[in-house]
Amino acid sequence: MHIDVNNAFLSWSAVYYLLKGSKIDIRNTYAVIGGDEKNRNGIVLAKSMYAKKKGVVTGETLYSARKKCPNLKNYPMNYPFYQKMSYKLFSLIKKYTPDIEIASIDECYLDYTKVKNMYGDEIEFAKKLQKEIYEKLKFTVNIGIANNKLCAKMASDFTKPNKIHTLYDNEIKEKMWPLDVGDLFGVGKKTAEKLKIMNINTIEDLAKSDPLKLYPYFKNQATYLIKIANGIDDSEVNSDDVENKGISNEITLPKDIDNCLELDKYLHALSEKVSLRLRKEKKYANVIAVIIKDNKFKRRTHQKKLDNPTNSSIEIYEISKKILRQMFKDDEVRLIGIRLDNLTEENIKQISLFQSIESEIKDEKLDKTLDDLKSKYGKDIIKKAGVISLKDKESSNGL
Repeated sequence: MHIDVNNAFLSWSAVYYLLKGSKIDIRNTYAVIGGDEKNRNGIVLAKSMYAKKKGVVTGETLYSARKKCPNLKNYPMNYPFYQKMSYKLFSLIKKYTPDIEIASIDECYLDYTKVKNMYGDEIEFAKKLQKEIYEKLKFTVNIGIANNKLCAKMASDFTKPNKIHTLYDNEIKEKMWPLDVGDLFGVGKKTAEKLKIMNINTIEDLAKSDPLKLYPYFKNQATYLIKIANGIDDSEVNSDDVENKGISNEITLPKDIDNCLELDKYLHALSEKVSLRLRKEKKYANVIAVIIKDNKFKRRTHQKKLDNPTNSSIEIYEISKKILRQMFKDDEVRLIGIRLDNLTEENIKQISLFQSIESEIKDEKLDKTLDDLKSKYGKDIIKKAGVISLKDKESSNGL
């Protein structure tokens, strides 16, 4: 199952104001969740159905939205409350099974197979869960039910709000294939544009495509695209929890960025920051995660469990780059971050025949020297070359 909160930010803000005694449910008004119009956050993050009917779209400026809807009222983001509601939602679901994978603040996957004998028919269970969420938490969810995560995600997006949809293996041709190829989860905007130039307009067109025809344009991704168009997904629900006390750092980018090489510069700077904090605490990370938020404000996190714990800036950066390339799907990235989890005070390494111990010692010495210089003379006294182009070039001050 894929469980997705309907219009999460606006719904949760509505719940917040109702709990504070408001007589108005902003879901039933011309409302948006937006930011400060004086800076880059002055855009629509979420909108009510009433605002949507007036043509207001996510991502446009509040100035533009008000032209379409003069009665529009803007409400600020309330991220701490959103986190509380997210926690309550996932805690409620975990009453029934520990096998859930949190995909973002407002959505998760649930492996129902292991508990079906306890709770019975999956559709009836979904109805019960949906009803309980609304009665206890006062917001609605869509639930998609399928034989794998990909199809469950597709099903939950069919029609909204407060709906339950199935997309079993025998329903793929009827329910999924007629959809626009850009609606396929995992196909980004740029990929969809390329496919349509090749006259691949529907998911069915892609499912029946010749991989040799796609290869010159998509390389190794060609087989993957055809696979997901046929509703094939072998990934399991990953319910592994990492230690909560992690170290993270995120940055909102000055513009949306759609290529990995440019994002690498920010990963480099972030790697420096989180590794410095890690070394100050005399700890090592067993898990490295990369966080991105796209221009539609969808937040995604991919992580890698390490064979050996690390606090090396270079190692964290190199692994982060690999993770970014695994998760990147033609995204227009608005925010990027790195999180270090499952922290330990022990640095027990399993050295393989192919690893260089001397190289690791040199990296540790370099990190220690840089840390000492920054501690003595300030964090801007010295930088590795890859970071210089960020702040220094933008300010035109050099070193």
